[in-house]
Amino acid sequence: MGISDFTNGLMRGIGMGDPVIRLGVTGLSRAGKTVFITSLVANLMDRGRMTALRAAADGSIRSVWLQPQPDDTVPRFELERHLAALTGPDPYWPDGTRHISQLRLSLRVQPRGMFGGMRGQQTVHLDIVDYPGEWLLDLRLMERDFDQWSEEVLSRMTGRPGADAYMAALNDVDMSARFSEATAQQLAMLYTDHLNASREAGFSDCTPGRFLLPGEMAGSPALTFAPLPPSEDRSPLRREFARRYDAYKSRIVKPFFRNHFAKIDRQVVLADVLGAIHAGPKALEDLRRAMADILSAFNPGRSGWLAQLLGMRRVERILFAATKADHLHHSQHQRLTDIVTALLREARDRADFAGARTEAMAIASLRATTEDVIRQNGEELPAVRGTLLDGRRAAFYPGELPADPSALLVPARQGQEEWLDGDYAIMNFRPAADTSRPGDGPPHIRLDRAAEFLIGDRL
Repeated sequence: MGISDFTNGLMRGIGMGDPVIRLGVTGLSRAGKTVFITSLVANLMDRGRMTALRAAADGSIRSVWLQPQPDDTVPRFELERHLAALTGPDPYWPDGTRHISQLRLSLRVQPRGMFGGMRGQQTVHLDIVDYPGEWLLDLRLMERDFDQWSEEVLSRMTGRPGADAYMAALNDVDMSARFSEATAQQLAMLYTDHLNASREAGFSDCTPGRFLLPGEMAGSPALTFAPLPPSEDRSPLRREFARRYDAYKSRIVKPFFRNHFAKIDRQVVLADVLGAIHAGPKALEDLRRAMADILSAFNPGRSGWLAQLLGMRRVERILFAATKADHLHHSQHQRLTDIVTALLREARDRADFAGARTEAMAIASLRATTEDVIRQNGEELPAVRGTLLDGRRAAFYPGELPADPSALLVPARQGQEEWLDGDYAIMNFRPAADTSRPGDGPPHIRLDRAAEFLIGDRL
């Protein structure tokens, strides 16, 4: 049954007492948020591939349909357009998330258990909130003043793309001179160029996030500042940049999280861990720091600023998912999961202690490859086969991930320039041609397990 078959459900009434699950979905650059949401919704509607979601496997979910999203001022997630891109006759990856959007999916459920039959069917609404991962990284700014943020950013700029151009311009600035808007704009432009180039090179922690996706804020003073070296001298430029940095936090970051996180129950954070490994030790360490800060901010305990802002509301479950598992043979999936778990260990332990359930998982929201075995130098290697973006078919062996995650994490923490014991490649595949049978959603890897962890207990 297709998406169009469910649009008639738009006119069905919503009971005032129906339970609502508000699911936040975000991730870092190229993690596949749009594909995750599109495939999740399509597979909840056509549940033939959702065997690990118990409510789907045992028939508790009787029907699923789309509803208008509850927030009238938030754009609707363009489900139909994205699904057509992924499953059409010439499939392609849809554009990434550039703004917040929302979708409501309603599920008619027959509760299980002794009293389920007595209660009868109920409707559970799943509100999916999609927002750019670049904005999520701004969480770390909330507990840092301008000088702390500047020192942190400048300390890790060395060796990243665009850093030399920014530092050269910074060295030419007369800090004792009167404030110049032209100087501020030049520094902000060069710093933004550095952020964009760093993101392209595989680095994760690129703040402030709105510099990458400014939207209608482009050119505003709140987006026209840049990090400055530490100094006891409060120069005019430093004072103005500090003021704009504070305005960015108070007028952009805080309202976004206050307005859109007040009701979030469950959270998904997606990460392209394979891409970071391919980019090298520094990119992987950058990802580790970014993910730790993200989880610390989502920490449902008593200390996080976000918890204080939202009146101590607790996010109940947090899933960290390494995407693009279909780029690996299944024999390496557990190793990828172990790497994600190790990346998050310190911050995850804090959240677990505070009462939130967290999970690490390797998934592919839309499977683009099939498994194969290739021969190389007389050796058989477990590989994947798919169609490249240029239309060529190719079999691919990315290299073997280590059984012990510390083989990657230790050199990353030590600032090693490159991997000494391995070369981890990546290849960009296009979506596979749609061969789904009636009743099946798009092919995936462990999306049903992700759904069971996130919403299974509420169904």
